[in-house]
Amino acid sequence: MLSRLIDLVLPPRCPGCGGTVAGQGRFCADCWSGLRFLGPPWCAACNVPFAHDRGAEARCVVCLADPPAHAGVRAAVAYGPVARTVALRLKYAGRTAYADTAARLMARHVPPDASLLVPVPLHRHRLWWRGYNQAALIATALSRLSAVPVDLRAMERHRATPPLRDRSPRERRATVAGAFRVTAAGRSVVRGRALVLVDDVFTSGATADACVRMLLDAGAASVTILAWARVIVTDED
Repeated sequence: MLSRLIDLVLPPRCPGCGGTVAGQGRFCADCWSGLRFLGPPWCAACNVPFAHDRGAEARCVVCLADPPAHAGVRAAVAYGPVARTVALRLKYAGRTAYADTAARLMARHVPPDASLLVPVPLHRHRLWWRGYNQAALIATALSRLSAVPVDLRAMERHRATPPLRDRSPRERRATVAGAFRVTAAGRSVVRGRALVLVDDVFTSGATADACVRMLLDAGAASVTILAWARVIVTDED
């Protein structure tokens, strides 16, 4: 009843364009059709989409040349205008409810053997300035949907780093090198477990790879990366 009253006073808005929609967190038809949902067929190692099915164990050229340390990079949608709007409004505009929107579409990609969700951490200064960690909000929502537990303190970003968006992949890797670590309490929690590292957007992989290395060094059995949106550079054909 309370939810219906709120919807009457504040009609639900599309996360993509702000237009009125039927329910909270739902997209309008135009924005929904503007989302590119990701899934198989994809590379068995990094989950980059293939143009056609090459078999369950097929790997892309990059992974054949340099197998990744992670157990895959899964994302609900490809990064595009609608996905970008949702990510930016969640990250910078205080639209924290969009974490639930993202999580609902990400839940299908939670691996069946996942035993713990770990969000990519924010440095304490940025957390204080923003007021929340969008990755932690998504991970918490995913935990409710999937029943996989979440640990918000398993990792920390102990060194502040500048924004990565205008940097090359090599510069990104150098910028985040040594910025993350598994906490003392987190070491006992992650050891031997199949982890899911949760973030809002997967771009070059520099941040995620830095976290994956730390988690594996701490004894994690595996680490799958799961994001709301993934930047797709090229499709394999």
